[in-house]
Amino acid sequence: MLTPITVERVLQAALSHGGDFAEVFVENRIEQNISMVKGEVEKARSGQDFGIGIRIFHGLDYLYTYTSNEDEAHLIDTARRLSLAAKQGTQANRTITFHKELIVPRHIALIDPRVVSIYRKRDVLAEVSHHAMAYHTAITQVQARYFDETQNILIANSEGLWAEDKRVRTRLFIEAIATEDNQKQRGYIAPGAQKGFEFYNEIDLRALAEDAADIAVRMLEAKPCPGGKMPVVIDNGFGGVIFHEACGHGMEATAVAKGKGPYAGKLGQQVVSSKISAVDDGTITNEWGSLHVDDEGTHSHRNVLIEKGVLKGYLVDKLNGRRMNMAPTGSARRQSYRYAPTSRMTNTYILPGSDKLADMITSTAHGLYAKTMGGGSVNTTTGDFNFAVLEGYMIENGQLTYPVKGATLIGNGRQTMYDVDMVGDNFLPGQGMCGSVSGSIPVNVGQPALRVSQLTVGGSQ
Repeated sequence: MLTPITVERVLQAALSHGGDFAEVFVENRIEQNISMVKGEVEKARSGQDFGIGIRIFHGLDYLYTYTSNEDEAHLIDTARRLSLAAKQGTQANRTITFHKELIVPRHIALIDPRVVSIYRKRDVLAEVSHHAMAYHTAITQVQARYFDETQNILIANSEGLWAEDKRVRTRLFIEAIATEDNQKQRGYIAPGAQKGFEFYNEIDLRALAEDAADIAVRMLEAKPCPGGKMPVVIDNGFGGVIFHEACGHGMEATAVAKGKGPYAGKLGQQVVSSKISAVDDGTITNEWGSLHVDDEGTHSHRNVLIEKGVLKGYLVDKLNGRRMNMAPTGSARRQSYRYAPTSRMTNTYILPGSDKLADMITSTAHGLYAKTMGGGSVNTTTGDFNFAVLEGYMIENGQLTYPVKGATLIGNGRQTMYDVDMVGDNFLPGQGMCGSVSGSIPVNVGQPALRVSQLTVGGSQ
């Protein structure tokens, strides 16, 4: 990491020819990936990435550059060249007095993954591969992947902020393939946390492996899904990806500050069903998407987005806060020093209600139960989405009847959330990666089971 004297000189150079705010972001990241196919290690890769990003604000615009060269003269020259591009006149050097942000550690790694041998990490993969393969004779292949990273960051700016943090994350990916006759089905699960290697002593590896295998085996019996408009019950956990993609992105200041998206200018208005309350909370201990401070050095917050259907807030970073005349909410994030930060989600949840999943099923005459969601796509400007259902079942006369394959959920995020008429009490989070203009970042999605009174189901029948 850089010394305060060096950082001060770089910030002074960044403002020497223009701009009214400057920031330095320093990152040192160490990560390890190990993948296993059919019980054999396929790839094992470790790496370290170090770099420095420099950003300048001039009014409501910004300039950004980055380098992996930490030589002071090089950094000062780079910052001065960036300042010249601002073209807003010369500023006299000013003294910057740094005040160190007090960070109370909440997301503590008990076992540093860097001191755990690659053989012990391999054993985790071998264990889940064994249990998934042994679950059923129809399982023909298991792919497993282990990931951990340790990210040390320093953020300093011309306002005197100095923040340092250490982030340790780990995640396990399990994919099981079941084969019968000429068809193949897939089961997938990928738990993760902001923890060290102790995570693997806390989770049930056998149960996770068997869950992935069970999805694949069950879907071998699936019939083609009928299409059309119908009630859809979306189960908890990763089902929250629909809210994340179709609604959450529309509440990021990245879009709202430009007047784009379905939620721009809608504060205080009802925007979804009164059954729904939602938050983005980066403070939850050890969660995959949590932060002590965001990538601008602002402490993370529990941000209420929606309360009983009414839009209460946005996710705001420093630059878009200027544009919107709003304070930052601890939501500025970036994949690495190669990206300028902008407003992004952390752990985004629909809060639990009082309904029961069983009642959602029994009160539905004909519909779809989307137990496990897969991937999909969304137009973040309009909120229109298309998501695959990895594991689904038909509901007939209030009962689950047969599994279905080829089901997709098609709709508009805001309208879909208006059509939610039941919210369950069985909340569960789910881990994922979110891609946007500042790169790919770890996020949590989550929700209890929801029933949407009508939603277009694209089927394969």
